[in-house]
Order: sequence, then C-alpha cells, then structure tokens
Amino acid sequence: MSQSLTTQSVLVLGANGRLGRAVVKAFAAAGWRVLAQARRPLVDASHSNVRPLAVDLGGAAALAESLGGADVVVNAINPLYTAWDTEALPLARMAMSVALRLNATLIFPGNVYNFGASMPTQLLESTEQHPSTPKGLLRQQMERELKDATADGLRSIVLRAGDFIGDWGTGTWMDMAILKDLPKHRVTYPGPLDVVHSWANLPDLARSMVALAEIRAQCAAHALYHFPGYAVTGKQFIAELTQAARGTHLLAPDQELKTSSFPWPVIRLGGLLVPMWREISRMRYLWTVPHQLDGDKLAQAIGSIPHTPLEQALGDLLRQAGFVGTAAVSGTNSSQQQHAL
Repeated sequence: MSQSLTTQSVLVLGANGRLGRAVVKAFAAAGWRVLAQARRPLVDASHSNVRPLAVDLGGAAALAESLGGADVVVNAINPLYTAWDTEALPLARMAMSVALRLNATLIFPGNVYNFGASMPTQLLESTEQHPSTPKGLLRQQMERELKDATADGLRSIVLRAGDFIGDWGTGTWMDMAILKDLPKHRVTYPGPLDVVHSWANLPDLARSMVALAEIRAQCAAHALYHFPGYAVTGKQFIAELTQAARGTHLLAPDQELKTSSFPWPVIRLGGLLVPMWREISRMRYLWTVPHQLDGDKLAQAIGSIPHTPLEQALGDLLRQAGFVGTAAVSGTNSSQQQHAL
C-alpha cells in the first residue's frame, strides 16, 4: 500500500456501521483522506485523516464535491435485516449514483446469498448463481446493475465475503445466538458441527478493500473478487473460540465450552409473528450447506491477503464485547473460580 498518499480520497457511505467503521480505520491507517458519511456523529473519528460528513445519503455526493471529491466510494450501507425487501436495492442504487457523480470507483461488499441452497462447496467468482431466497435475488440484482452501469461509465469492484467477525454490535449471529450465553460458558452454534461455514474478519476484509482501491486502475470496469477469510467447521470454530475465551480468562485452561444447538423449529414457528425470526429462518441453509470462498483471484491481484488467525480475531471480539473474566491462569481448582464479565 506504499502508493497511498493523503491526496487519495475515499468516501465511506454508512461509516457508523460495523463494516463502515472497519473501512474508515483501514483507509485512514493507509494514509488516505477519508470522508466518513453517517447521519449520526461518528463512533470514532479520532484519526486525523478522517473528515465526518453528517449528512444523509442523498446529500453525500454534493458535500463530498465541495470538499474536493473522492477517488473511491465504499458502499458500507446495510439496512435492517427486516427492511431489505424495500430498502436494499434503492440504497445500492443511490450509492451507484454517488460514485457516478464523483467519477469514483465504487467498492461493494458482496456475500454468498447469490448462490442459493444448491451452491457447491468451493465458490469461485465464475460459479453459477441460483439464489433461493428473496435476499439472494436482491443481491444478484444489485451485482447485475453494477455490471450494467459500466455502460454509463461506472467503475466498480465487488469483494464477496462470508459472515462477519469483528466489531461487536447488535442484530448479528454473534450477539443474538452464538455468544449470547458465553458468560455461562455456553455457545449456541446454528448448524451441524461438521459443516464448513465461511467467515470474514472485518479488519482483514477492510484492508483488502484498501489494497483493491490501490490497484483500481488495473482492474476491469466491473471487477469481482472473493475474500477467503476462514472456512471452518462448527467444531473447529468452537475449538478456536474456546482458546480465545481462555485467552481472555473467561475460561480456565482446563475448562471447555458447553455447546447448544440453535432452536430452528422454534424460530421457524415464531417467524409467523416475529419478522426478524422469519428472515433468519429463510437463511438456515447457510449453516447446513458447506461452502467456502476461493481467494486465488484476489491473491493474484493484491499479493498477500490480510489474514488474522481465527483465535486472535475471536479474542479481539471477546475483549471488545467485555467477555473477560478472572479464571486462574494455572491451578487444579479452576472450576471453583468466579467468572465475571
């Protein structure tokens, strides 16, 4: 990233979201001038390279123009899960409009929804898409419109990734299910423990976006890359989480996490009344169909792909969430220790 100079600017749309915060930090650390759009004050705008833009999405382009424009726009906007049907596509189109007005390259975070329940284990950029849910159809439509917009002069880069790890928040698999009972030394895993699931550490994903932004001139007008992240079974994930919990002293060295299965039948029935449960139930296949993203094309483009060991990434998340304790580092009576958040 040695090419990066403060004369290069990035506009991050949705800078207060989980991905947005990671992207702001990564570009600022790489020396870019960062225009961080958010309707509310930024959670962290301490870096000298970051200029908060307290404006709604409709006014982002004009305000960015008044501040000298931007070379890259990152679409980090993510509507509420229950509002995707009505908001996801219009927001994506607004981001495209912003990038076109600024004559900037648009970076869009993709996911695996496009491939549907019949997806193969190994997902390449060329893998056929057969979306099987409304969200998958929306994702497919977004990417189709990005590609079609090259006729209008839009340059875009899609970086597709798995489920996010990092930046503790609400409304995620981590806080709603997997780590909900971690203070009781219990983890709730949403799928069979022998099925491979794809994860992406947000700081690594954001640094990969910076690397792609650095070589944007070498990319196709509409470029697509897969971020490999972590492809692990539930058993492997829990083993890494156990080590991370020991590292934060929530568990003693000889303690293990108890494992519970996710109550899918209850979620499915509850979905008749609770919109969020309905949306979660529709995506159950992501936990029963093994899948992983092939990162060869990304590695060829940017060289070494940023990669934090899974145990370290989970440990960072636990500390951020306050999942730390007082378990003894050594000793045979660790089961008698008191564990506290």
